[in-house]
Amino acid sequence: MTYARYLALGDSMSIDLYPALDAGAIDVAVALERVATAGRVAPLGAASLLYRNADDLWPEEVADDLVTLYPGITMQNLASDGATIGEVFGEQLPQVDGDAGPTLVTLTIGGNDLISAFGNRPRAPLLARIAADVAEAYELLLDAARRVVDECTVIATTVFDPSDGTRKIPGVFEEAGRLPIEVLDAFNAHIRKLARGTPKVLLADAHAHFLGHGVTAPEADRWYWKRSLVEPNARGASEIRRLWRSALASAANG
Repeated sequence: MTYARYLALGDSMSIDLYPALDAGAIDVAVALERVATAGRVAPLGAASLLYRNADDLWPEEVADDLVTLYPGITMQNLASDGATIGEVFGEQLPQVDGDAGPTLVTLTIGGNDLISAFGNRPRAPLLARIAADVAEAYELLLDAARRVVDECTVIATTVFDPSDGTRKIPGVFEEAGRLPIEVLDAFNAHIRKLARGTPKVLLADAHAHFLGHGVTAPEADRWYWKRSLVEPNARGASEIRRLWRSALASAANG
């Protein structure tokens, strides 16, 4: 398959802001406000790196990017900080041109929907219903994305767990106590099942790949931004793009 366009949909797992903050590759106004539109933000997020490698930061990845693999490919990154499944439906998909030719889509979504549910501390039966609704909404979104783009391959990405299974993330809902990560595990299992059973949907298992690089790791070995452990740092963004690239390579090799 040769792609004419790369389309990034989803949340902060795909954006430049936090990796650029981690690398210090932003204007002062962005650092102060944490708003990407406030100034220059270096293209160091997972989607940007997949499209075009940052050769100065990641020299070992030179020429291992989409612009090298598919000369002339364009990029549209519609992912946004804090996005939910509903926002991808209502704000991101309407901006997509369905006739741009064969398209590679990366999808990172669902984490904010679950975090919102955790923060409200619902009782277990209600949380289970909310989680089922989120999983169903994800499946509908995946189908909608495949319908909007005439000819596409989607890389569905699982949601990572910065707690590394400990159920606690410093600075995130600490008052809520132990996080119900079994809900996250079930959601990720649903994404894996969809990727196995849906034509032209590939899997990037960020959850499995990131385990051991969150709160249980020394700070130098973490793949999360130190000021907010639910966001990828520069290394984390590079690891996400490596997962996407690996999924593409595996599909190409049959």
